[in-house]
Amino acid sequence: MSRDIGERRLLPVFLLISGLAVGGIALEEGYTERAVAPLKGDKPTYGFGSTTRPDGTPVQTGDRISPPAALRLSINQLAIKEQALRQCVTAPMTQYEWDAMVSLAYNVGEAAVCRSRLVERTNAGDYAGACEEYLRWRYFQGRDCALPENRCRGLWLRRQADAARCRGENK
Repeated sequence: MSRDIGERRLLPVFLLISGLAVGGIALEEGYTERAVAPLKGDKPTYGFGSTTRPDGTPVQTGDRISPPAALRLSINQLAIKEQALRQCVTAPMTQYEWDAMVSLAYNVGEAAVCRSRLVERTNAGDYAGACEEYLRWRYFQGRDCALPENRCRGLWLRRQADAARCRGENK
């Protein structure tokens, strides 16, 4: 009996973010028609968490986007994140590991992910250790979002979901 496609490790050049992960990102980000800063001191976002407009310029508070345009923008941005990750990730990955990494890059930026221990551990073949690295990305402006009093709990919940996705627990 063959293993599920999500269980096989493939080089990143052969992976694309799954529809399930795209839907998960949209749900995690939520849709916002008018640009707002999600947390005090954060960059303005609109649509499904986009910080840039379709032309690549930064989103400004008050900008507006329709749901279809927001979905197209997010899909285009995910493709850009994937292309950047393919430049820094050299090890084969499961679909679940790839989906989690692209989700993180969508949230914090592909440059930060490429410089991370997450990529270092992945490239070294330490897949279990790489999945645990998501739990280290729980800080926002120096605040530990795992602590409810810091009022950024959503970020911590997202990191826990990314770690579970990486381990293949969110099938």
